[in-house]
Amino acid sequence: MYSAPFEYAAPTTLEEALSLLEEHGEDARVLAGGQSLIPLMKLRFATPALLIDINRIPDLDYVEESADDLLIGPLARNNALADSAALKERYPTMAAAAPLISDPVVRNLGTLAGSLAHADPAGDWGSVMLSLGARVAVTGPSGEREIPVAELFQGPFTTALEPTEVITEVRVPKPSDRSGGTYLKLERKVGDFATVGAAVSLELDDGHVGRAGIGLTALGPQNLHAKTAEEALAGAEPGEEAFDEAARLAADAAEPVSDLRGSADYKRETARVFVRRGLAAAHETATAT
Repeated sequence: MYSAPFEYAAPTTLEEALSLLEEHGEDARVLAGGQSLIPLMKLRFATPALLIDINRIPDLDYVEESADDLLIGPLARNNALADSAALKERYPTMAAAAPLISDPVVRNLGTLAGSLAHADPAGDWGSVMLSLGARVAVTGPSGEREIPVAELFQGPFTTALEPTEVITEVRVPKPSDRSGGTYLKLERKVGDFATVGAAVSLELDDGHVGRAGIGLTALGPQNLHAKTAEEALAGAEPGEEAFDEAARLAADAAEPVSDLRGSADYKRETARVFVRRGLAAAHETATAT
């Protein structure tokens, strides 16, 4: 199928892009990698009157660390994240997820910021960012504001972004030295959407769990933040008993539906197993540093 007719703009500054968004509002959509938006337009699920291509705006494709955060620009491609030395050395949950994002063609163009803005419940990055306590900087006519990813998702393909705002940076807190994490994904074939995904992060403090993060993919109307499971782990002694209970609570938080990928019970049990395995792997990494 072909998309509905649309106008096209390729601004060369962020200010110009924001001006176009302010002028056209809900009739405009921002194009970064286009790996989510273009298929929706071809199916006519999205019919923007104006497409604002931000790829000609310089200096938006960075992956760098500040004193407190990993900073990711809105044009940083998934393959840049997969190749990042910083991710491999200090952000194991992201490093595990990056090579699993769809397929190599999509990773060449797709972006983390675009995935978060798209808010697909089956998107991998949303769960990873929830587990890591990430925030997004968004910019609009009134300037910049920061939104925790836990508050960004509001439903299927729905976010807290205003029609005149664009994500201008993703900010991931630096983990402690004694930390670990991973992302586990069940898919029918390479490049498919997740049947179930689980992002897990763990930080140790004096032999106990200082912080835990758990995000679930394709198990509800949005990427799910397993807060009850995280709270059960806080301050606990890491081990089988604590991990089993957290995995049970995370599975209880899931809201799967039966479909061609599997039954709801199968998906919930897979979530439990993945969270349990993820916590064990995260603990092993954290205690090895």
